Amino acid sequence: MTAPMTAFPPFISNGDADPGDPRGPGLRDIPLRMIWPNLITVLAICAGLTGVRLAVDGDFSRSVMLVLLAAFLDGIDGRVARALKATSKFGAQMDSLADIVNFGAAPALVVYMYLLDHAGSFGWIAALIYAIACGLRLARFNVMLENPGRAAWQSEYFVGVPAPAGAILVLLPVYLGLLGVEAGRIFALAASFYTIAIGVLLVSRLPVWSGKAFGQKVPRDSVMPIMLLIVLAVLFLASYTWQALVVIAFGYLVSLPFSARAYIRRSAREEEKRERESAGDGKTDG
Repeated sequence: MTAPMTAFPPFISNGDADPGDPRGPGLRDIPLRMIWPNLITVLAICAGLTGVRLAVDGDFSRSVMLVLLAAFLDGIDGRVARALKATSKFGAQMDSLADIVNFGAAPALVVYMYLLDHAGSFGWIAALIYAIACGLRLARFNVMLENPGRAAWQSEYFVGVPAPAGAILVLLPVYLGLLGVEAGRIFALAASFYTIAIGVLLVSRLPVWSGKAFGQKVPRDSVMPIMLLIVLAVLFLASYTWQALVVIAFGYLVSLPFSARAYIRRSAREEEKRERESAGDGKTDG
């Protein structure tokens, strides 16, 4: 019996064949939990592009909030997929394509329309450099996932500033402008150099702490203080949004040298450990 024709192509989660399904390989019914991560990705794209539209209309405060919302949604869709055990090749490709919009194109366009256009062609070049750097950084990240040749401890560090953090950092001149800094030509030129610098950080080999070392468990005596700090951070972000984002951006930039120093020290310890183990093996063999 031939399967009925439908207006839309079927959703293929992992391309797995089901020999007992007359509709052919990979065309089994999809559990609802497989759809939620992809829906989050689609909503992230909608938020990012709507943020660009609001920037065109001159509503930069809401524009920035939507771009940051897009970055947040795009950053959690993979975690939601893993939590629901709903990872799929389709979702991975969808997320990868959405990243360049939400972390690269949308922030670059917003910061250009708000400020960098005052720097003329140089401002547009700076925005292009950031967007291209973001695309290169995402491509390198995908390649490194397919070829995991790093030591286990190195997974605690990103290679270069991650794209979500780059989106938050590159909007720093907009936060400052919304706090009252005059959007003149001098500020625009400085912001253009800053935008290029963030692009360089994205594609650099700088080791950046990923936060994965925290693990999944929290000591009992730390639960209440952590909950209190999170609540205070959310309240501060809601009440003093632009001030909080400025503090977050500057704090992240200040942490980068310390992250690199920690990586170098850890690398030296691991190298010494390997040398001791090699020397021990040599003595045993002798």
